[in-house]
Amino acid sequence: MNAYVFPGQGAQFVGMGLDLYEKYPIAKELFLKANEILGFEITEVMFRGTAEGLKETKVTQPAIFLHSVILSKVMGDSFKPDMVAGHSLGEFSALVANNTLSFEDGLKLVSQRALAMQKACELKPSTMAAVLGLEDAVVEKVCAETSGIVVAANYNCPGQLVISGEISAVEEACEKLKEAGARRALMLPVGGAFHSPLMEPAREELAAAIANTTFSAPSCPIYQNVPTTAVTSADEIKKNLMLQLTAPVKWTQSVQQMVKDGATVFTEIGPGKVLQGLVRKIEPNATTQAPELTD
Repeated sequence: MNAYVFPGQGAQFVGMGLDLYEKYPIAKELFLKANEILGFEITEVMFRGTAEGLKETKVTQPAIFLHSVILSKVMGDSFKPDMVAGHSLGEFSALVANNTLSFEDGLKLVSQRALAMQKACELKPSTMAAVLGLEDAVVEKVCAETSGIVVAANYNCPGQLVISGEISAVEEACEKLKEAGARRALMLPVGGAFHSPLMEPAREELAAAIANTTFSAPSCPIYQNVPTTAVTSADEIKKNLMLQLTAPVKWTQSVQQMVKDGATVFTEIGPGKVLQGLVRKIEPNATTQAPELTD
């Protein structure tokens, strides 16, 4: 069975999408429509901007969404997913790819999500850190025993977790995790504590926007970050999406479940190859690939 997976923030690069824009009329049409919806020329930043400009949350999230969704549209009839999943932001791309959300609604929600997260980051200084070489349970225990807010936020693959929370709490947890035997506990250059309780103001704002958006029956199951199992009900998808900003991204568990349910080939749709690498670490027997585009 074919699983299509969609990356999240961090996969962006200058020039992303330009080849699609120049080569495929459908891509050009959707990129120009995106400029209208967003109210600024995101194509300029993506195609000819700077790495710094592309790193702004209000740009990064729509840029990755656009690259992923437009790539799936360009694939035409060869895009035949049996199941889809997205890492954090990538879940919105996956929901357009399986026809739960329209392109326009998906882009509007991603833009609102980015702005809401930016605001939440400004309310309280917070950060994230990557932890390598420890069991999940050890990381969870250290977070629980650290004063202040710090939680496991991204279960990327066995032995690779990201923690998230208040700066002082994340720093303290990193020291304790190193003492507990972590190969590395490294602060990440991010502007906030994504997938932690500190995102609650953003979650509330986004939940209101999601509530007012039409969700259709998906054309294939999606394995959401919450609850990591196959979901096919539009109402259920909507509910789970509202929880996503403050809940952890259980990528390891989602991929394991997809394999259990029959996935053998994972195709990463979007910039970069991060998810292909993670899938191989989670399930070494799975085949991973980038999409092949025909002229």
